[in-house]
Amino acid sequence: MSRAGRPGVSLLDGIDLVVFDKDGTLIDFDAMWAPWIVELAARLERTTGLPLAERLFAELGFEPVAGRTISGGPLAVLPMGILRGAVSNVVVRAGAGAAAAAAAVDAAWFVPDPVTTARPLADLPRLFAALHGAGCRIAVATSDDHEPAARTLASLGLADLVDLLVGADDGLARKPAPDMVLRAAAAVDVPAARTAVVGDSLADLEMGRAAGAGRVIGVLSGVSSRDDLEPFADAVVNSVADLVG
Repeated sequence: MSRAGRPGVSLLDGIDLVVFDKDGTLIDFDAMWAPWIVELAARLERTTGLPLAERLFAELGFEPVAGRTISGGPLAVLPMGILRGAVSNVVVRAGAGAAAAAAAVDAAWFVPDPVTTARPLADLPRLFAALHGAGCRIAVATSDDHEPAARTLASLGLADLVDLLVGADDGLARKPAPDMVLRAAAAVDVPAARTAVVGDSLADLEMGRAAGAGRVIGVLSGVSSRDDLEPFADAVVNSVADLVG
């Protein structure tokens, strides 16, 4: 089923809605999340006095030497609320009691700045305008929370070009469940069969498949390799810029 996508090929023929993932698809994943996990580890070590960084990186799926997130790991796919619980569990297993771990995470926890750390992976206003010009509606379905994701889109000049944003805290089952795609399709009255899902992770592609999306497209700009994505995708492209000629 899988095929390699090429720039200029009409990957979106017959598609009326494109649902994009955010981190790794529209913006550079590690530019936002690598500094965050490194700083969080440093704060936790200062707060607890425990050597936590190596354990935290291993548990959440982060390679500190390369400064990159591991495909399929917790950091790559989990929303912030669940990540916070995972971090607390790491601190407990490192030797802190449950109450001390909770206090340490409360003291250390922070959210990456959704504006200053957002590095677009293409000329996104041009891309989104071209999609609208071709008659496509646009949604963003992200494992980030709604409010910071909305700030990111606004800072990139995309707020008026996105028909619907669905965040991890919007009360829907998380990826790879189909709920985010189905919510977006229902909101703009487009059948799932005329919807494309575009993302950099297996969770994105599996979400599209579960929703019955008419097209599932992987991008290589994020956490996953071509070998990771091709078995699950109708097409794999280097970047979202390759979606339009």
